[in-house]
Amino acid sequence: MSTAVLIIDDDKELCALLSDFLLLEGFQTSAVHDGAEAVEHCRAHHYDAIVLDIMLPGLLGLDVLRQLRQSITTPILMLTARGEDTDRILGLELGADDYLPKPCNPRELSARLRAILRRSQQPIAQHSILRLEAGQTCIKPADRSATFAGAELQLTSAEFSVLQLLVGNAGHVVDKETLSQQALGRPLTAYDRSIDVHVSKIRKKLAALGGEELIISVRGVGYQFKIIDGDG
Repeated sequence: MSTAVLIIDDDKELCALLSDFLLLEGFQTSAVHDGAEAVEHCRAHHYDAIVLDIMLPGLLGLDVLRQLRQSITTPILMLTARGEDTDRILGLELGADDYLPKPCNPRELSARLRAILRRSQQPIAQHSILRLEAGQTCIKPADRSATFAGAELQLTSAEFSVLQLLVGNAGHVVDKETLSQQALGRPLTAYDRSIDVHVSKIRKKLAALGGEELIISVRGVGYQFKIIDGDG
């Protein structure tokens, strides 16, 4: 069965080029060229993944992302202008799973899509561990759900993968390279702040449920999920 991907970009020529390449890679693609139209389209149609450009007519890409994240958890990969770190960080904070700078290499786009789809669609049979726990934080890999003190954590696919790795190694430091490779499915590159942004978002979501300061920063290395004696 083909993987359905929606490309949201006003560059029709680029959409056609990417669609032709992704079709050869086993993806079934559709395209929308207007931001406001894209929001309505996504409310009526299901896709396995979405490729979203930042600069769009009708409604800017970040506004599209903000609205989509209010109702869907579909993996979203942003396309951003080179050097626009602010857009990338804001996009990750709004719930994007990954980003690529434009102009992008179609082969790299395909690889990134496969990585985020592997994270979000891991077969249940793959998980031999039914649950991971650290204090009041509980991870269920089979259905990719997480709770703190019994309350559900609303996480993106990338955030879940990062938290699962940290909780699975609670009490130990996990370096950023390992987090990027195992949670995001790609090597850590220079000046890449994706892991930092995902961890920041997880911290805020834990704190909103009463889980303050559970993830410790180890400067120059990575992060550690803290084990609290007596269940905190």
